[in-house]
Amino acid sequence: MLACFLLGGLVFKSTTPRECATILPNDSIFVLTGDARRIPFAMRILREHPQTNLYIIGAGAPGAIKTAHHVTIESDSKSTYQNALAIRNIALQSGLDRVVIVTTEDHMNRARYLITRELPHTDIAMCPVRLIGMPPAKRLERWATEYIKYIVTLFGINES
Repeated sequence: MLACFLLGGLVFKSTTPRECATILPNDSIFVLTGDARRIPFAMRILREHPQTNLYIIGAGAPGAIKTAHHVTIESDSKSTYQNALAIRNIALQSGLDRVVIVTTEDHMNRARYLITRELPHTDIAMCPVRLIGMPPAKRLERWATEYIKYIVTLFGINES
């Protein structure tokens, strides 16, 4: 059982995108809050692609950034599952057939799973924020926590 868990953890980490997908001119970028690296990373993408729309999704967003052109803040969702529901609502209201998701690399697989489940006919492009400069023990702890949350989510428990 332990070997399966460890092997699954290796697969979980190895299937995480390492590079940001290509950003298209008409893309909408959704950044999930929860880690201080995510919003600045997304703002750099917005500067490189000024015609894209940026949506900051989740708890903590209102005080984190001054509203700018092409930036919309959603601050009601408080979990990754609620983030997925908020993204679904925005995507359906706006008629989006492709969304770009920005979140940290350790959070990427679970976020992708939940968003894909809510938007099964939408192209989901991933843009991971690397956990650079973090001590290895802390990085391992974050990966393990997200892996366990991912497993729990696979069993249908969305609010983990």
